[in-house]
Amino acid sequence: MPDATPAKLSLTSLTVFGLAYMCPSLAMVIFGVISERSDGIAPSAFLLATGAMLLSALSYAKLSRLFPVSGSAYYYAKRLLGPGCGFVVGWAVLLAYLFMPMVAWLLQSVFLNAQFPQVPTWGWLLINIGLTTAVTVSGMTLTDRLNKVLTVFSVALVLLFIGYCLRYVAGQPQVGFTHPVWNEHSTLTGLTAAAAIAAYSFLGFDAVTTLAEEAEQPRRDIPRAVLLVISVGGLLFTAVAYLMQLSHPGGQFADPETATYALSIKVGGQFFADFVNLGGIVAGFASCLAVQVSASRLLYFMGREGVLPPRYFAKLQGRARTPVFNLLLIAGLGLIGIGADVSSAASLINFGAFLAFAAVNVCVIAYYRRERRKQRLSGVGFVVFPLLAIGVNLYLLSLLSTVVILAGVAWLVCGGLYLMWLTAGFSKPTPGLMEVES
Repeated sequence: MPDATPAKLSLTSLTVFGLAYMCPSLAMVIFGVISERSDGIAPSAFLLATGAMLLSALSYAKLSRLFPVSGSAYYYAKRLLGPGCGFVVGWAVLLAYLFMPMVAWLLQSVFLNAQFPQVPTWGWLLINIGLTTAVTVSGMTLTDRLNKVLTVFSVALVLLFIGYCLRYVAGQPQVGFTHPVWNEHSTLTGLTAAAAIAAYSFLGFDAVTTLAEEAEQPRRDIPRAVLLVISVGGLLFTAVAYLMQLSHPGGQFADPETATYALSIKVGGQFFADFVNLGGIVAGFASCLAVQVSASRLLYFMGREGVLPPRYFAKLQGRARTPVFNLLLIAGLGLIGIGADVSSAASLINFGAFLAFAAVNVCVIAYYRRERRKQRLSGVGFVVFPLLAIGVNLYLLSLLSTVVILAGVAWLVCGGLYLMWLTAGFSKPTPGLMEVES
């Protein structure tokens, strides 16, 4: 394989990378919104979301074992649905991966500005982008080490918060241990609506597959890491939501978006609340590292395939063999965050991600149709579960606003026009076609 990057990442490193991308403390940040929407059963919403996302994770695990390359959904679709479909899926994935770093940096900067208002948000944005890019350009060794430290800190912060919640609950009148799971105010409609929001917390589990060519044993470790990230992340989200819900029964808050800060004061005091807030910001730096690295690897792979100009996107530089151009391009795009709206950008990410998830599940079914006569394949694992996952992802797509869906479709149309130019009006083969035919 030309210009391959050196394999360095163990199963532990891959799992930590995926958890960093998802950000273990995220459940604390969005707890108030989930609790209010579900009428006080936030842990049930997170548990349902875990199960729903696990369906897609199973498909990613299957395909990453079959195709241990860094192209992720783009490559799976190209191999199993054809180069044209592969391009469309890759273009959709690009929408998510190019906006994800910008949103991560912007959110980090907003929280830092709230804690240290002397520095404006745009100032923190420049600092965040600069620090993250300096680390990622230096190579995967430093990025991996820093990711591990920050993710361990993030998990420790969540466990500390759980400990304070346990201490608080022990000294309060009990409302019943099943109350946060289902109570007299609960409805199936409220639960599914909250689970749909909670599902957004799991975006990024697929990012592990973009590191297939940097894994020590990709066929074994990438599938395991994907499933570990979803399972560990989901259980952690559910556990912290359960104890937070026990500490604050019901779904009523003065402000759902600041509910975690108010609850931190309630269970541990002002100093503890400030520490949790600042600690969450520091831990979030790991997520910024992970999203920039995964986006750069996808750009590198698509450049190597000829979908993007190889002269720029398929180059690995320095002793660390990093795609410096891609990392700098992503950093430059992050500057758009200075005037961006977080909600709109995040919604565009959701459009690209859920479309890609649905496509990956279609790929699993396509593989079953192609190979079922050559080998024994489970109809449940290769057809039923993927069909359920497709339904989940299309439902989540339908919840996005009309404006976001139209913007996403416009992005796909732009991709079609780019493909038309790339193939001289479709008179030349789609990039990657020769490899598929061979």
